[in-house]
Amino acid sequence: MKQKTSYLCDECGYSSPKWYGKCPSCGAWNTMREYKEKGSAPRGTLAQTSVRTGKNRPKVIGEIETAGEARFSSGISELDRVLGGGAVHGSFVLVGGEPGIGKSTLLLQMCQNMAREAKVLYVSGEESLRQIRLRADRLEVHSKNLFVLAETDMDEILAETDLLEPDILIVDSIQTVYQPDLTSAPGNVTQIKECAMTLMQYAKHRNVTIFIVGHVNKDGALAGPKILEHMVDCVLYFEGERQISFRCLRAAKNRYGSTNEIGVFEMTDRGLSEVTNPSAAMLSGHPADASGNCIACTIEGTRPILAEIQALVTKTAFGTPRRAANGIDYNRMALLLAILEKRVGLFLSGSDAYVNVIGGMRLDERAIDLPVVLAIGSSYRDQPIPEGVMAFGEIGLTGELRAVSAAPQRIREALRLGFHTCIMPKQEVGKLPEGIRVIQVSNIAQAFGAVFQPPERA
Repeated sequence: MKQKTSYLCDECGYSSPKWYGKCPSCGAWNTMREYKEKGSAPRGTLAQTSVRTGKNRPKVIGEIETAGEARFSSGISELDRVLGGGAVHGSFVLVGGEPGIGKSTLLLQMCQNMAREAKVLYVSGEESLRQIRLRADRLEVHSKNLFVLAETDMDEILAETDLLEPDILIVDSIQTVYQPDLTSAPGNVTQIKECAMTLMQYAKHRNVTIFIVGHVNKDGALAGPKILEHMVDCVLYFEGERQISFRCLRAAKNRYGSTNEIGVFEMTDRGLSEVTNPSAAMLSGHPADASGNCIACTIEGTRPILAEIQALVTKTAFGTPRRAANGIDYNRMALLLAILEKRVGLFLSGSDAYVNVIGGMRLDERAIDLPVVLAIGSSYRDQPIPEGVMAFGEIGLTGELRAVSAAPQRIREALRLGFHTCIMPKQEVGKLPEGIRVIQVSNIAQAFGAVFQPPERA
């Protein structure tokens, strides 16, 4: 059959019948690659794959049969939390993250738990069988229902999957597998898109749960076309820094649950261990009587987490002060510095300012505004915040404090960990247990007055 030739951009997936030196869509140079496909149905459709098992006809929605057991546990409670209560039969899950962050380790540990009740096929395109066995021995993964295949040819992978008929298929990684009849190299936009489409249709029509690993580029986004994230049912990001043992698993997309939950792990020599009490882990080593730090309480899904925010403000040695933010949004920090200078009178335009979240966590909730400004004010005045004080609240441009959600849960979590004072916006919190003092303020000037003692007069 005659083949049709087109050109696809490696960066954005733009398709054109002729070659361009510069992609008309994203503007990248020398990224148009030749792509040949058969003139009939494109690859990945039901007409050209072995996925189709019969005639596909529309059905009344009430007549569609659903399995009695929609979800099943992965054996890792933190992963189940992020997935929305467990994995769904026939779902297609993408796990992304930086190299060496622990993606393959997490999935191999998951295989050990799932293989107790299901048949699992682990396909690796990056490691040999011997390398996988060495890592499995280190993680103490040994199950008779866990099968391992080192292969990158998509046709061979599907053929072996048809013979084995596993309940769970893991492909590590999608950037290494390829369709043999495509001229582009593995990892190319075309290859990633076609391989992902084939796996997606296999998952839906065979009711096989598929996990695939995706690499990230230098910007931190998943490598490959954006359509890859639209194909899958769930996108999980593994976050953290190699120098810090803690890892956070977040859901950027989840068709079967919430995207607000996070899972916290700690990397050890025996693999990833679950952190059931992340607040206590994040606050370990908290310095006492040191200026420039404040305890914040953020909500990740349904879980309140206490985190330590540190700030360092020092007089600049150059004409333009430096700003750096680690764990919070840089633009949000710059906005809070401007509010402090305008509404509280702190002369920060002549000082360098650095803000850091301890433990490698990323906090994006607006409720951390108040602890950030308190930490900055503490460092600027070189006056420590009293021990046992935590804070949360959103700050507006006029310096007012706005109400935040789940205030009672935050306060109870602080009380559980031994805090005796909470600084928060004025809002209804209901009846709280004894043992904690709640100070409600309406603006950041009142918050500073409640935390910092007035300077002594000479």
